[in-house]
Amino acid sequence: MPVRPPRPHLPPLNALRAFEAAARLGSFSKAAEEIGVTQGAIAQQIRHLEAFLGLTLFRRLPQGVALTEAAQEARPRLSAAFDALAVTVQDLKASHAGRALTIAALPCIAQLWLSPRLPALQQAFPGLAISISAMEDPPTGRHESFDLALFYLAAPPADALALGEDSLFPVCTPALAGKLRTPADLAAQTLLHDAVWRSDWARWLRLAGASGIDAGRGPSYSLYALALDAALGGAGILIGRRSLVAPYLAKGRLVRPFTEELPTGDRLSLLFPQAGKPHPRRAELIAWLEAGN
Repeated sequence: MPVRPPRPHLPPLNALRAFEAAARLGSFSKAAEEIGVTQGAIAQQIRHLEAFLGLTLFRRLPQGVALTEAAQEARPRLSAAFDALAVTVQDLKASHAGRALTIAALPCIAQLWLSPRLPALQQAFPGLAISISAMEDPPTGRHESFDLALFYLAAPPADALALGEDSLFPVCTPALAGKLRTPADLAAQTLLHDAVWRSDWARWLRLAGASGIDAGRGPSYSLYALALDAALGGAGILIGRRSLVAPYLAKGRLVRPFTEELPTGDRLSLLFPQAGKPHPRRAELIAWLEAGN
């Protein structure tokens, strides 16, 4: 009977993963951040891989590292192999009809736009498990596998679904609104800022023609949800994004003291990552969101 030769002995998968990430990102620290380990752990795994192979993969420089010629040649094929492995694992998960439908979203969208819709979504899709991951950037499809993604994009890809254009305007509690008759009255109030969208106040004040107001003063928050909590508590005036503050306006917890409204220039976009098989109920959920739920 024919005898197949055994497969070559491979190094530990963790060592290969550490090398691939460090080589692709050009940094041990960035690889550690992506994988979720320490920089020392990445360095140790790469030393183990170098010992296994009997060759040097990185040249240690005074500032950072550089790939050797052999490592440069191997890196694209290794990255492709990890991408194929990720897709295969995702396909295995997709074969399970009861698996969770996974959604990646900008943190503020996950907290303030998606979470309030979950009760209605679960009622519309009984038995469907939904897993949400908050991310600062849209998934690339190579190393993260998601069924859907929700992000603000100024130029969405052609296959994205725009769930609505967004706009900016100040919001505050009804009690604070009573102190505001014109935008000039903002000079005596605390301005609340989101750290990422800190320029929003300056943009809106230009639109409103409110000169002489320092658009940069006031506390800044690393999460939009924190800034919104401060506004709900009466700590100041926040520039609201329509898509995020609409429920609070509808309930009367926040109000718009002025009518001026500034388009953001971006759209709340529903993206469809390409890696792996789509969830069997993905199309139904897309239609539900597109209907304005």
